[in-house]
Amino acid sequence: MGKVYYITKNVGLGLLVLAATALVTIIALSIAYNKEKAKNRGKPGHGASYSTSMPTTLTTPFIPKEPWDYYRLPSSLLPVSYNVTLWPQLEPNADGLFVFTGHSVVVFKCVKETDLIIIHSNKLNLTTIYGHHAKLSSLGRANVPTIQKSWFVVKTEYLVLQLHSRLTVGTSYALYTDFQGELADDLQGFYRSEYYEDGVKKVIATSQMQATYARKAFPCFDEPAMKAVFNVTIIHSTATVALSNSKEIVIFVDSVPVRVTTFGPTERMSTYLLAFIVCDFVKIESIKNNNLLVRIWARRKAISDNQGDYALNVTGPILQFFERYYNASYPLSKSDQIALPDFNSGAMENWGLVTYRETALLYDPIFSSIANKERVATVISHELAHMWFGNLVTLKWWNDLWLNEGFASYVEYLGADYAEPSWNIKDLIILYDVHKVFAVDALASSHPLSRLEEEVNDPAQISEMFNAISYNKGAAVLRMLSDFLTEAVFAKGLSWYNLTIRTINVLCLGGCTCITLLLSSVCCQAVEKTPGLHIPHTVHNIMNRWTLQMGYPVVTIDTRTGRVTQKHFLLDPDSVVDRPSQFNYEWFVPIKWMKSGKEQQPYWLLQKTGMFIKMKLSGGGWVLANTNVSGYFRVNYDPDNWDRLLSLLNSNHKALSVMNRAQIIDDAFNLARAKIINTTLALRTTKYLAKERDYIPWESALRNLDYYILMFDRTEVYGALQAFLKKQIQPLFEHFKSITVNWTKVPTGHTDQYNQINAIGIACNVGVESCRELIKSWYRKWMENPNRNPRIHPNLKSTVYCTAIAFGSVEEWDFAWRMFKNATLASEASRLRGAMACTKVPWLLNRYLEYTLDRTKIRKQDAISTIQYIARNVVGMPLAWNFVRARWDYIFQQYGKGSFSFTNLVNGITKRFSTELELQELKKFQEENRHVGFGSATLAMEQAIEKTTANIKWVKENKANVLNWFTEETA
Repeated sequence: MGKVYYITKNVGLGLLVLAATALVTIIALSIAYNKEKAKNRGKPGHGASYSTSMPTTLTTPFIPKEPWDYYRLPSSLLPVSYNVTLWPQLEPNADGLFVFTGHSVVVFKCVKETDLIIIHSNKLNLTTIYGHHAKLSSLGRANVPTIQKSWFVVKTEYLVLQLHSRLTVGTSYALYTDFQGELADDLQGFYRSEYYEDGVKKVIATSQMQATYARKAFPCFDEPAMKAVFNVTIIHSTATVALSNSKEIVIFVDSVPVRVTTFGPTERMSTYLLAFIVCDFVKIESIKNNNLLVRIWARRKAISDNQGDYALNVTGPILQFFERYYNASYPLSKSDQIALPDFNSGAMENWGLVTYRETALLYDPIFSSIANKERVATVISHELAHMWFGNLVTLKWWNDLWLNEGFASYVEYLGADYAEPSWNIKDLIILYDVHKVFAVDALASSHPLSRLEEEVNDPAQISEMFNAISYNKGAAVLRMLSDFLTEAVFAKGLSWYNLTIRTINVLCLGGCTCITLLLSSVCCQAVEKTPGLHIPHTVHNIMNRWTLQMGYPVVTIDTRTGRVTQKHFLLDPDSVVDRPSQFNYEWFVPIKWMKSGKEQQPYWLLQKTGMFIKMKLSGGGWVLANTNVSGYFRVNYDPDNWDRLLSLLNSNHKALSVMNRAQIIDDAFNLARAKIINTTLALRTTKYLAKERDYIPWESALRNLDYYILMFDRTEVYGALQAFLKKQIQPLFEHFKSITVNWTKVPTGHTDQYNQINAIGIACNVGVESCRELIKSWYRKWMENPNRNPRIHPNLKSTVYCTAIAFGSVEEWDFAWRMFKNATLASEASRLRGAMACTKVPWLLNRYLEYTLDRTKIRKQDAISTIQYIARNVVGMPLAWNFVRARWDYIFQQYGKGSFSFTNLVNGITKRFSTELELQELKKFQEENRHVGFGSATLAMEQAIEKTTANIKWVKENKANVLNWFTEETA
């Protein structure tokens, strides 16, 4: 139950009257809903009239003619505030449907003359009021135009009201609507989540509004720049609690068995940040600085098992860090964070009520792994970073999503590092973000960080923006900016920017980010007021090169001459880049470098070719550029310097930082794929690994060798590759066996724990003696006593489960399935779900694929990732490909129109494609399903074809050399 606030008698009576009125209205609506739903069953869309300007066939190009044909709202009306009352029904009605009913009043101001009201509404049945779908009134003295007609436009998701006369500029109006909707399990808008606790089925009403789903909950101006104040009232059963963005006031109404919870007005904010939840969860809480209430909400079992304690403990330090970083107090009076059983994304930064997947918020001190703990800390840090940058200061339109998500993806490391300083987590950004996005941004089908507004229109295009470019490249580029400015100057610029946005309310529609303003703020104030900081251009000019053109450069340094050049790096050098660039794919490149172990003065490469004589080597030594991978570019050298760096790795690898060892490996492998250096040079970077004990270089090597595994695990090359990996991993396996006293202790270092996982996982896969037997014995002992899992440390569970199931039979799989169904810890269920995809038994994999579309077996939020896990298995890949092709219509309808993760399905299934047959199948699949569409995976399909084409060429050109090299190295 929410906190009860003491209020005056008069206020209390007023609220009771409002509550009673709302109850009468909504009870009537609830009754009407069943009749309306039955009447409209079988009809498409909203069950209302449709715009006549929609295209008549799927093949006819659609040309917008009327204002409601455009996906962007007209600029004639600006919302001021909303009063929204909702009543979700957590029991099915007579037709088996879960529904919600409600009404809302939106107050808006007319800023341009118009005789139209166009407002978003999607999958809502609106009650007809006086013959129309809404009622209009004026808050001023101006006459109120009558509504001539009203209709819905399915394509653009609008409710349109045609008025008899024009609205008066400067006047505010109120639009009232009654509505009903389905509380579906589609993970969008106002939706339903279900779970079992003590054998009892529980139902939650929860929400996910980003990016275009607030319109599914109530009619609204559903664009990020259309900020307003929200006043929310939730009617719910007395056995549940209601939560929203603001603090709650609970009112009991004696005459009916429900509770009315009214929430205080929010700050001015975007519709996509609105949240409301009805559940029977419990909480833990604490009071932080400035009397801030912090609460963690979760299932009763999770809270009683102390799974919320870590989140509560880490939230305080992270908030404290960001208050100092932004030089601004946390802008709200409370911070709720809630773990949901069904949630499509990892988390969502709703202002004051952050929603999470259970795996992103809950941590069990006994049964969770170090990776689970890191995920909780970094995701909380990411979401809390948005409370200022994203929520207080918001993007104007989704084409600049990168600034929102890229920024949070960068500073999440800073917040988590403050909370957990012993982890050295800031180093991991090169694995999690830089190297990850390098692979995507090296494609000819990539796109700039900041796209043109006209390129991002419909909901599928908006969802497509939630990709590696926006998140990972955004983080990498902002990290580079912070590095060459220094972190202190960067943070100072952000502080000034936030202050400017808050005090000058007319900029960018009030509190919405302008890229120009941000970069000018950093440049004109922070940089110019910092003595000794010199950069060759304004920050604005430098960053335009990185944000307005796609891709990144490879910088080539010739240490024989001192010549330095840059070129647009493409993974397939034969691919054609169709996207023009006003900068001709030339960047202003900040190069930090060292000579023979000594840091040198940074060098800026400002054109295609430069001469920097200090990089010339005349009497030995070596040059290493992009120290600590601070810049967003790859580095190539002349053959002599490559030889010297490889010699250094073999003789004294610790002369280079772990990040630069990883960089040398990653750059070399990708330069070889792009035909800039030969493949054997790249493979030579892995010869020293038998001496390597650190995680970051090993992880870099394994990720790059994973490409070779994907390309060759169906060919004769795989045996030689396995033999080489066995030779290199054996010393690491023995090292961890020794320091853990025969696997009985846990390594002390954060990344050492990760590398122990690598040592065991790879050793078992390549056949290191005793590894498989060790794993199988641990798993067998667990099967014999399911109530105890004494030998398997949480860090190793994913590896142990996968290995035991891969080399086991149906008995091991069925045991995992039983444990999965009975798991009460979300991270344990996630481990088991991934491990079951490791089996080599085809019929088990096919059965598992069928399970993904049965929500009683696999949650809808987990279906796409489970199919990906199966496709990752060499046996499961063709099965998953056939499965998806056969069921594309259904899968697309369920996931393709708005799910941010949908692109991962296409990427995951096609990752191994490297034959002409697979390319032709992929093209045929694309052609045959154009009428269905690919939604948010449209770009992913194009990239899959591009990557498959490149894979075919690479395998053809390199297979023989790769086989020879691995054979010689293991002879």
